[in-house]
Amino acid sequence: MSSEKPTVLIVGAGLGGLMLGALLEKANVPYAIFERTSVVKPLGSALMIGAAVIPIIEQLGIIDEFLALGKATPEVTVSKQGQGELYTVSTRAQVEYTGYYNYIVARPFFYDMMLRQVPKDKIHFNKRVLTIKQEAEKVTIQTADNCTYEGDILVGADGAYSAVRQRMYEILKQEGKLPKSDQEQLPFKSTCLVGQTQPMDFADFPEFNKDQVAFYNTMSENKPYTWVIFATAQNTIAWMVIHHLDKESSKEAEEQRFRENENSQWGSHAAQAMCDETRDFPLPIGTKKMTMGDLYDLTNPEMISKVMLEEKVFQTWYSGRIGLLGDACHKLNPSGAQGAVSAMHDAIALANLVYALPPKPSASDIEKMFAEYQAERLVHVTESFNNSKALSKVMERGLVGTIALFIRTHFPSWLMKIMIRRNILHRPQAGFVEAIPNKGSVPATVSPSTEKARAAYKERSGVSV
Repeated sequence: MSSEKPTVLIVGAGLGGLMLGALLEKANVPYAIFERTSVVKPLGSALMIGAAVIPIIEQLGIIDEFLALGKATPEVTVSKQGQGELYTVSTRAQVEYTGYYNYIVARPFFYDMMLRQVPKDKIHFNKRVLTIKQEAEKVTIQTADNCTYEGDILVGADGAYSAVRQRMYEILKQEGKLPKSDQEQLPFKSTCLVGQTQPMDFADFPEFNKDQVAFYNTMSENKPYTWVIFATAQNTIAWMVIHHLDKESSKEAEEQRFRENENSQWGSHAAQAMCDETRDFPLPIGTKKMTMGDLYDLTNPEMISKVMLEEKVFQTWYSGRIGLLGDACHKLNPSGAQGAVSAMHDAIALANLVYALPPKPSASDIEKMFAEYQAERLVHVTESFNNSKALSKVMERGLVGTIALFIRTHFPSWLMKIMIRRNILHRPQAGFVEAIPNKGSVPATVSPSTEKARAAYKERSGVSV
């Protein structure tokens, strides 16, 4: 390509893709985002954003906007139907260590905030990628509307069933370079119903009439379900109902079942069916007896969805000029609240490494960059994957769930503080903008990609970041 700086093509306008675009915008690196839908509908309930991401939000200059959208969450309360509160997880130690609370933020509002960080002319909707071609000097994508786009780097940020990953893997498989595990289907052992009510009066929920809000997680007494509710700063209640399956499944298996039984497990009618099945689940808080059905009735049906909770970390994240980001290369159980955070951390690492590339980078420069990216991120992603999987065990039924719940209920507070301290060490920043100083008692660990970008910035501008 003719530019001194590489041109980055980003496929997928989810949170990971938008974060990468926003950071490349700050770095003055040319890029374009391609989204297959006409508009991204940010389904789901809410996100928990804390010290792992807030410093980068400060670097983007949107911290005041973020704080206005969020609500501090000092603790998480876990209860069991018929038994009441089992235990409470306090996150106040995190505030001591980092200077930041965890914030509950409605996913649609957070998404819109990130979308505003990308100029409208750099995001292209209705662009479903059909083919990918990689050459020595460029990478090319062709979209369903018969348009062709060229760049130096292609990043697949297009979700768990990534078209970029599928095309890349097809080529690697033909060449005999794709590991067996990467050829297997994405597995899941639970499905999830998610939504968020319309703004409401919290008179019946005094627990939510506070500047800070708690997070309530309830396990069914005799059914394979767990349900979660928490309030947002917009006076809505975000909710999630998890159905724990008896056995592992996959999208391919579900599609086969649909073909054989003519009864789809997905779509709006499936979400409604799950709402009907779970309407009577009692809410653990409030001044009067209310159920999940009351929340369903206060939620726009178009904002309710049923999703699969896949869990997998792929081995192959890149090939040549093509790399993957977020759910496209690692899908985490939501129990650890790390899925969106991990995708945004991927974007931070990639933006730093793209910035640090030499002028007019060669194909080998780019492949080396992707190797550094995976080496840095895989360690943290694997840890988050394992932590999320372990946390999900508490919600399981049977002996495993009983043991996990007993251990968690009797977990000593001093050991929890040690775990929190370990989990907050990774707080990456962009190396090409002014660094955010440490606000807590525990400094963040050194991020190799941040340091590399910082060194490149200093060399190019003569200014210390």
